[in-house]
Formats: sequence, structure tokens, C-alpha cells
Amino acid sequence: MSAMFRALENPNYRIWASGALVSNVGTWMQRVAQDWLVLTVLTNHSGVAVGITTGLQFLPMLLLGPYGGVLADRYRKRTILLWTQLAMGLCGLAIGLLVVTGTAELWHAYLAALCLGLASAIDAPARQSFVSELVGQDNIANAVALNSASFNTARLTGPAIAGVLIAWVGTGPVFLLNAASFAAVIISLFRIRTSELAPASPAVRGKHQVAEGIAYVRRRPDLVLILVLVGLLGAFGMNFPITNALMSTTEFGVGAGEFGLLGSIMAVGTLAGALFAARRAGPRLRFLLGGALGLGFFTLVASVSPSFWLYAAVLIPVGLASITFLNSCNTSIQLSVEPQFRGRVLALYLAVLQGGTALGAPLMGWIGSEFGARWSVAAGGIIVLLAGLAAVIVVSRRNRLTFRDALRVAFNRNRQPAV
Repeated sequence: MSAMFRALENPNYRIWASGALVSNVGTWMQRVAQDWLVLTVLTNHSGVAVGITTGLQFLPMLLLGPYGGVLADRYRKRTILLWTQLAMGLCGLAIGLLVVTGTAELWHAYLAALCLGLASAIDAPARQSFVSELVGQDNIANAVALNSASFNTARLTGPAIAGVLIAWVGTGPVFLLNAASFAAVIISLFRIRTSELAPASPAVRGKHQVAEGIAYVRRRPDLVLILVLVGLLGAFGMNFPITNALMSTTEFGVGAGEFGLLGSIMAVGTLAGALFAARRAGPRLRFLLGGALGLGFFTLVASVSPSFWLYAAVLIPVGLASITFLNSCNTSIQLSVEPQFRGRVLALYLAVLQGGTALGAPLMGWIGSEFGARWSVAAGGIIVLLAGLAAVIVVSRRNRLTFRDALRVAFNRNRQPAV
């Protein structure tokens, strides 16, 4: 099998990946339906309401994610995933029934997003660290990249399917289809051969396990830099469901089909980035720094794109840069963190990423509502670009490089200093 897909040689990983792909398609369909429901049905194009919905969905990760990491380090990850996937499926079923019956109100959407976020806060650390149990240490980098490719294949198809379905039958059936998609993951978890898993030794019970995880990160300057960058980029550079919705409706005046298409077009770039990552043996600093700088630059270009189709085209390099950055961060953590801390560190990573999104989403929505959608996109691009340049400066000082040499690290194959 090609080196790009070597993790698929593992039967357990193939089973898991097939179920995850189906569920990921449903998840992206619901994301589009949720934003469209709040923006056009439950409010009169309120970017603030969309931002609050997104914030409620990701805020639990900021507050509870570290405790989810403790659970992932302490208990069997497969068991945790069975319960969390069931809970998330029920969330989709509940909001779908409310929408189909015509009884959904804005607070229902808020509550559904919050409940989904609570389940995800426990699910995500276990799901991320479960990869190492499926494939072992040698194929972690490839499995992480293939997970990302699966996620972005779903991102390519899910929004487009959702846009068509919303135009035909409304948002309610989209939520119901997402609820049904969780059955694929649950079935795959039952089919996995538990005797072939390679679980890490469970963490010893203690009163301060979250604090131990934070202390471990504080001793690692490379992890601190990653988390700071992830927080800034998550808050200001990765709120595209909000900015795309605002650009679609208020700037370009298009409908649900075109809005869904933007997500699919962006996924062309993210899928390409994930597949490129699958060919690499491990993380490289230049991809992390280059991804951050590229995301900031191309987001700024998107903010001044004069037409819908030019804006859509620029989303391809935006997606490529964002997934290059995130894959580099995730793989760096998976490969460099000791197994007994992996769940907690990944939980902190996800808490910072999704918590940053939760905190930034209402702000980005407010900027779009008050000053226009283009200003919301531009503000995100400026902040991300400045964060990337600041990271280059930190790396150059830590490794005694000139600023020019550090920029070369970000964009070519020359010397690769430590973070």
C-alpha cells in the first residue's frame, strides 16, 4: 500500500476510519444547517446569534476539556467514545424533531449547541488519543493525517449536500440525517478487535491530574508556543462558518446552496493539505509556521475579493494553510508527549483551539454585523498574520537565527530548529 495510506493496513484503523467518515459527513451537514437555521429562520440575519451558537458549542471544551483528558488517560477510550457518540446523536435527533415539527425557537438552538459541546468535550480527547491505540507509535503521524483527510473529505461533500437539502426540504431533515450518521461510529467501535489495541498504561488516580497536565505543558516551551498560536488562530482565524455565512448573505446576496458550496470549496484546500501531510514521516516546524503565516495572508486576500467566485477560490489556499498548521500541531503533540500525559495534553490543545473559537465567535459575528462582513474577515486575517510573525520572532531568538533565516525555515527545506 502507498506510504500515504499505510495506516489503513491496520484492520482496526480501517474499521474506525470508515465509521468516522460517515459521521463526519453528517457533522458537516449539521454545521451548515445549524448556522443557516439561526441566521435565516430563527433570526433576521443576526451574526451575533450565529456567533453565540458557535460559542456555546465550543465553550464546554474550554471549561471541561481538561477533565475530558483526565478521563481519557484514566479509562478505556473505546468505552468513553461509545457513550459520547450516542449522546451527540441524541442531540441532533432532538433539534431535528423540533425543527421538523415547526416548534424550534432560538433558545432551542442554543441549548442543542451547548449539549453537543458538552458531549464533545469528553469525546474529543478520547477520540484524538484513541488513534495511538489503533495504529501504534510508528504510524501515528500518518493516521493523524488520514483522520484529517477523512474529516475534510466530509467537509468537501457535507456542506454541498446540506445546501441542496436545505433548499429542497429545509434544515430539519439535515439534523435528523446527522443523528443517524452517529450509528456508523458506534457500529465501528463494536466491530473493533479489542485484543489488537495497544492501550497506554492508565494514569494513576490523583487529586491534581489536570494540574499535572498543565505543569507538564509549562515545562515544554515547544508546547506552550503551539498552544498560544492555536488559541489565537482558533479565536480569530477559524470562524469561517460565521464569516462565510455573513459574506454569503450580506455581501454577495446568495442562498443556502452557495453557502454550502463555500464549505465544500474550502475543503478542497484542507483535503489537499491533509493528503500532503500523510506523505510526511513526522511534523516539521516550517509547516507549522508557514501554515500560520499563509492562513493570515490568504484570509486578508479573501476579505477584499470583489465577487463570490473569487472569494470562493481564495478559500482553497486558506483551507490548505489552516490544515497544514493544525496537522503540524496535532502530530507534534502525538509524537512528543509521553503516553501517560497524551490525553491531558491533547485535551488542553483542543480546549485552547475550540475554546478560542468559542470566545472569538461572538466577537467576529459582532464585527460582521456592526461594520460589515469584510471587516470581520479582515480582522481575523490581520491578527493571525501578526501571530505568525510573532512566532517567527520567538523561534529566531530561541535558536539564535536572524529574522530572515527564521522566515526561510517557515517556507523552505533548510535548517529545522526546535520550536
